[in-house]
Amino acid sequence: MNMDPKEISQKVASHLLEVEAIKLSPSKPFTWSSGWKSPIYCDNRVALAYPAVRTYIKEALAAMIKANYPEVEAIAGVATAGIPQGALVADALGVPFMYVRSKPKGHGMENLIEGDPKGGQKVVVLEDLVSTGGSSLKAVDALRQAGIQVLGMAAIFTYGFQIADDNFAASNVDLSVLSNYADMIDTALASGYVKEGEVEVLKAWRVDPSNWGG
Repeated sequence: MNMDPKEISQKVASHLLEVEAIKLSPSKPFTWSSGWKSPIYCDNRVALAYPAVRTYIKEALAAMIKANYPEVEAIAGVATAGIPQGALVADALGVPFMYVRSKPKGHGMENLIEGDPKGGQKVVVLEDLVSTGGSSLKAVDALRQAGIQVLGMAAIFTYGFQIADDNFAASNVDLSVLSNYADMIDTALASGYVKEGEVEVLKAWRVDPSNWGG
């Protein structure tokens, strides 16, 4: 896959909008579990139900990881949404796969990291969606505490919040993403999914999502 990153970003956004993994509703906002009102709802797990879309995303992630993290020795998915796509990408790259639980298992070995993690292993963390980066960076911390060398994180989509940029910088974690909120808006406008008058509403939400009221 040798396409320009911008072209890939727009293609991924188009796929996610097409299968309704991303839904936009500026006039009737969604309510997130955090309580935030939002004109967008993103669930990239929906893409797994569509083989052509699933495969495109897998191949794009694999190509991005090979280009940005050529020393990768294993992929670590972030539970739960990063697990299936992470396993697909690890298979495409021919490297081991592991995943990081949100909390240790309550029985048996009480593992936080499932698979066969090895100290010093060079790992890329796979996430489906980056919002504030909080849960993603907890997975990075768990891997680092296990003696694993985290080369960076690869994700399908990011909202592009400033708080996420700050959190990743503070944790010294490089982030590579296939698509982002700005490119998604451009793609949605070009396809007629949203109207010109709705674009400013969508942009305003991203700047200050916690205080946006719809």
